[in-house]
Amino acid sequence: MSPLVQLAAEEAENPLIPPIPELVIGFIAFVIVFAFLAKKLLPNINKVLEERREAIEGGIEKAEAAQTEAQSVLEQYKAQLAEARHEAARLRQEAQEQGATLIAEMRAEGQRQREEIIAAGHAQIEADRKAAAQALRQDVGQLATDLAGKLVGESLDDHARQSRVIDRFLDELDEKAEATR
Repeated sequence: MSPLVQLAAEEAENPLIPPIPELVIGFIAFVIVFAFLAKKLLPNINKVLEERREAIEGGIEKAEAAQTEAQSVLEQYKAQLAEARHEAARLRQEAQEQGATLIAEMRAEGQRQREEIIAAGHAQIEADRKAAAQALRQDVGQLATDLAGKLVGESLDDHARQSRVIDRFLDELDEKAEATR
């Protein structure tokens, strides 16, 4: 064989180019498989993808709805918190006012009681002073009568006379005491 014929024969047997009947059979098999996949598998894949897309969109919508609801709940919470703080401030103010009122009432009551105690003490002192003056008057009168009786040498047992003498003597003493003040 000549080198040219040999070269032509080698070209005809190129392993990279398949024979025509194999190409036709391969093409027909490809079309059958493609048709099968397009009829059976592709609708299932599209259905799954559509369900997945709807689930994702539904999830996004649900997330947006949940976020909106969470935002409204947050606003309600903030409003309630502000109201609770306002109420606490109001109660604190009322308690301070009541405390100030109670303190003022207690001071007034204490002042009143103190004045009552002082008045009672003054009354008691005055009553004790009068009782002491009366007792002293009687004792001094008795002593003066006894002394006068000893000086005069006669008994001054007459009660009316005794009282007049004693009263006159004590009145003179009171006048002298007031004049020295």
